[in-house]
Amino acid sequence: MRQLDGKVAVVTGAAQGIGRALADGLAAEGARIVVADLHGAEEAAARYPDGMGLTVDVADEDDVARLVAATVDRCGGLDVLVNNAGLYASLEMRAFTEIPLEEWRTVMDVNVASMFLTCRAAVPVMREAGGGAIVNISSGTPFRGVPFLLHYVTSKGAIVAFTRALARELGKDGIRVNCVAPGFTMSEGVKQHPEVIEKLRDVSVSARTIQRDQEPEDVVGAVTYLSGPSASFVTGQTIVIDGGQYFH
Repeated sequence: MRQLDGKVAVVTGAAQGIGRALADGLAAEGARIVVADLHGAEEAAARYPDGMGLTVDVADEDDVARLVAATVDRCGGLDVLVNNAGLYASLEMRAFTEIPLEEWRTVMDVNVASMFLTCRAAVPVMREAGGGAIVNISSGTPFRGVPFLLHYVTSKGAIVAFTRALARELGKDGIRVNCVAPGFTMSEGVKQHPEVIEKLRDVSVSARTIQRDQEPEDVVGAVTYLSGPSASFVTGQTIVIDGGQYFH
């Protein structure tokens, strides 16, 4: 048997990039995939046997409630939640004094509040089933203190703290909460912004122990592991996957 046979996995932001690679990896291990994204969810879900795609704004409380209700109704449950959706490549790198408050709030809503909403909606389903696995996607940036993206870096640091605190709350329910923090990844979204590649690609690669581009597929193994039974005694942890740019 594959380690996720019979499991239902919701992956947010899975229509492209890292999210799509994660959904592919979970599907390869037997999970039934639910793709939640603002655009292209149904088309992306067609890649998977019995896949389901829903157009969802993960920062909207009603949308998230609808996502979980539809997942339970059509798939019979929810065993794995991968919180991957977030804002990054579209953000302009600039001094923190130049970041508009509205943009700060938007980043916090999409990158952090969304995880609160998805977990709050999913956890009762997991509790009733006797357990589950939540994997939150953070970033290597808060460990290195990357400048000129203060709202993004702050949001990703918050995800690490969120993961640790929620893991403490949910251990008694058999629900594991872990985090994966990728480095600068040549995802589809990043490739759409050549100005971001110009600023960050070379400096990131040169700082790595393994000096090559990071691809979305580099994140898959850790997320698949944390989602499955091999990680049954692992919770509250953050795995940094950046080719050895940061050690901790």
